[in-house]
Amino acid sequence: MKQILNLTVKLLLLTLTIAGLVYLIKEVFHLNWVHESIWKIISFFLILTWLTGIFAHYLLSISKENSANILMGTIGIRFLASIAFVVVMLVLGQENLILFVINFFVIYLFYLLFDMYGLITNLRPISK
Repeated sequence: MKQILNLTVKLLLLTLTIAGLVYLIKEVFHLNWVHESIWKIISFFLILTWLTGIFAHYLLSISKENSANILMGTIGIRFLASIAFVVVMLVLGQENLILFVINFFVIYLFYLLFDMYGLITNLRPISK
């Protein structure tokens, strides 16, 4: 339970940092680099990353031997869910498609780096 709380706090800090950067770019510097659906994108990744993190934690508690498969599976689930989200948003009729896709994949990379950092820090104690 402590690991889930730790994941939740770190994920919320990451999301607040990204939201702060978006706010600075959009409202303070008045740059047109942010799509109007950015808050949907950030919310999607917050929920998706939290759910896949909980799912991975549950599966790792059942079987430590399959840890590599479990972690790669959650990355695959996140990738497929991301593609589905982009397709749904594009079918619903987003304006300025290039900006939407660029914003989406920049946020995707931030959350992917968060996952890689979590993976590396979890593997370090095992390797010693």
